[in-house]
Amino acid sequence: MSYLLPRNKKLLSFLTKQYPILKTLITNPDPPILRTSHYATQSSKFPEYEMPTVTWGVIQGKKEKLVNRVKICDYLKTLGVITDELETIELPSTVEVISERVEFLQKLGLTIDDINEYPLMLGCSVRKNLIPVLAYLEKTGISRSKLGEFVKNYPQVLHASVVVELAPVVKFLRGLDVERQDLGYVLMKYPEVLGFKLEGTMSTSVAYLVSIGVSPRDIGPMVTQYPYLLGMRVGTMIKPLVDYLISIGLPKKIVARMVEKRAYVIGYSLEETVKPNVECLVSFGIRREMLPLVIAQYPQILGLPVKAKMSTQQYFFSLKLKVDPEGFARVVEKMPQVVSLKQSVMMKPVEFLLGRAFKVEDVARMVVRCPQILCSRVELMKNSYYFYKTEMGRPMKELVEYPEYFTYSLESRIKPRYQKLQGKGIRSSLNWFLNCSDQRFEERLEGNFIDPDTTEGPVFDMGGKLDMPGGGGEVVSDEDDDESDDDEVLYRRTLTL
Repeated sequence: MSYLLPRNKKLLSFLTKQYPILKTLITNPDPPILRTSHYATQSSKFPEYEMPTVTWGVIQGKKEKLVNRVKICDYLKTLGVITDELETIELPSTVEVISERVEFLQKLGLTIDDINEYPLMLGCSVRKNLIPVLAYLEKTGISRSKLGEFVKNYPQVLHASVVVELAPVVKFLRGLDVERQDLGYVLMKYPEVLGFKLEGTMSTSVAYLVSIGVSPRDIGPMVTQYPYLLGMRVGTMIKPLVDYLISIGLPKKIVARMVEKRAYVIGYSLEETVKPNVECLVSFGIRREMLPLVIAQYPQILGLPVKAKMSTQQYFFSLKLKVDPEGFARVVEKMPQVVSLKQSVMMKPVEFLLGRAFKVEDVARMVVRCPQILCSRVELMKNSYYFYKTEMGRPMKELVEYPEYFTYSLESRIKPRYQKLQGKGIRSSLNWFLNCSDQRFEERLEGNFIDPDTTEGPVFDMGGKLDMPGGGGEVVSDEDDDESDDDEVLYRRTLTL
């Protein structure tokens, strides 16, 4: 240390008076106060990582800096680090310090290849950057075992200030009602959110969603399910999609409810996915006036490879079920989830019906009228069929005309209602006593409400309500329709469909 002191005795005398510590340096070049072990500490959060030794600043000339930089770059090259991008950043003064940084990152789980993906991380101090940031991330709920993966996905976080940048974003997420236990999941799924400005895209996207009718209390669950919506621009991504869905007949309120439950729909590309899929549905025979009902029931259809799935299922329906293309289109209108159903699953109830002496063409009619039977469990169908044949003793023709019978619960609806009919000596069609709410059924029994049998299914008028003739079946709510507005009726019923 003495070689750094001035040789002029008068100047030295003056400096020792002004700075008494220099006198200590002269008499004892390695006093306890300057021993690095006195200042070296360990983070309680990271006990396996040693804090770097404190290196006292040495005034270096340009030549010394250049020499040290060359030594550091040579050392990094021996490790396999590509140093081209390091020319613009400040590096530590010694090889020992850069070695500590590399070792720390490797203990975290990063490889040299990971460092080469973002070599600027070597400019981060272990004590000032890495440990504070990683400790805070662990505090938010990211497990220590996943911190390395997090840094691989978003190494820029190592440059961030905990107080100025990270903490405000986490506070913003909590303000959106993202649960504390979900913070780690959200950050792992979309780490780039930590780099957003609060007054930027995050705030505008949330404000727009609320403006179209999304409930503020549902924003938190939406962000948890699909955090990418916070980085989506309203003008170029979210609003054009919402406007398009409204233009094809979906009420704005239904779009809001749809987005609340399936936030990932916002991420579908309008031009590359949504519009082509809608036109593809039309080309397969789906009527345009039925498109809103199809989308409301199965929003995922907007993001699927619809052409491939529709082609495969149409061929299956034609070959195995003897349902023509027009009939297949009606099936999709009533239950669009059929485009994603496994063919082996659909064949089980079909084989059950064929095994009970139903004709192939009758099974095809039943499927077109009520495609939900393709999802029915064979065990339950057997029980319902056995009760129908032994207790009710009705002809098979009625089941062909009303296959919805197999979609109702035998114990909670079919048996108790049939027994009440028998008790009053009333004989009616299956549709009359099954396709209504409990309250409506009691009114019918007492003769307080008389209506004819109806055979039509749900009818959706663009922008209007979904009318369920006959009071609806189990696929609709038993609540009085008058208590909700038209859009809520549509949404509730289409979801349960």
